[in-house]
Amino acid sequence: MADARCPASCGELIQGWILGSEKLISCPIDWYSQVSVTEGTPQQDERPRMRQMAERVLNYFGEPPELSANLCIEFESTIPVAKGMASSTADIAATAKATAKLLGQSLDNDAIARLCVQLEPTDSTIFDRLTLFDHQTALTRISFSWVPEIDILLLESPLSLLTEDYHRLNRHQLLLNQAGELEKSWQQFRLADEKQDCFRLGEATTLSAVASQSILPKPQFQQLMELVEQSGIYGLNVAHSGSVVGLLLDSSRHDVDYLRWSLSQKQIIKHYPHLHLVKMTSGGVR
Repeated sequence: MADARCPASCGELIQGWILGSEKLISCPIDWYSQVSVTEGTPQQDERPRMRQMAERVLNYFGEPPELSANLCIEFESTIPVAKGMASSTADIAATAKATAKLLGQSLDNDAIARLCVQLEPTDSTIFDRLTLFDHQTALTRISFSWVPEIDILLLESPLSLLTEDYHRLNRHQLLLNQAGELEKSWQQFRLADEKQDCFRLGEATTLSAVASQSILPKPQFQQLMELVEQSGIYGLNVAHSGSVVGLLLDSSRHDVDYLRWSLSQKQIIKHYPHLHLVKMTSGGVR
């Protein structure tokens, strides 16, 4: 048996038109998809892209495609599906790593990235560090050494959106219209990394979230922005191709109970009925 796991993402820290195309920096958190690959009969409940990834890994290493029929893929995941939390990236990236292990081979994160984008737009949770990534081509990868010590109050909406449906939207002109705001967000992100400043990071993520409102608006967004100001937390981020919102904070200095109470008092919780306190973590498939 060979296994691997990859973290979820609470949306993106930033996403939009950066350096000439749409790119993103995912926000890895401590929820995971864990995949095991063994020799055996395929399971009925596996997710289709997992099998597709296993077949691509076999091809990558020059193995006969018939081997796929003798691979059993099992998984456990705590990641909600179709919410903008990188559930599919986690599934297929962990499948790639586990399949390679079973073959006695290894795949680095760059190779996994190239394999993943062949199947679908891919989150940068596959990298050990926070990474600006061209999620459709894997041609751009700019990594940062800082892993912020940040807690996130994750607001989960009942709304769902498949990544492929988001990418079918006619977004090009909207992305270009917001390029100026994304340049500011990108500058703030780099400054935050340089100074290891969580408040600057919150400014960067909030700028990107505001820009995203013209493409995929989030309910009660203005009320959420007001809550950020009132509570003094770092900022907020969103799933640019999904429905979740993250409130970025430090649970040792910011009052999480007050945030929960305010979300209820302002009726925001009607749109985001499930609240989860999670931690930002390092990414990578392991």
